[in-house]
Amino acid sequence: MDWKNETGAATAEYAIATMAAVGFAGLLVVIMRSDEVKAILFDLVRSALTLGGS
Repeated sequence: MDWKNETGAATAEYAIATMAAVGFAGLLVVIMRSDEVKAILFDLVRSALTLGGS
């Protein structure tokens, strides 16, 4: 077996990175479905868009 042959190594790295991104996206979806997070984000956007800062 030739251990110095790196054929396909980049493809494997891209596959691992893609799977990590999919896992992270799934985690974000779970977090974003939380009512507490929705309320925090809504308040943040509302305060950013409110003129006068009140």
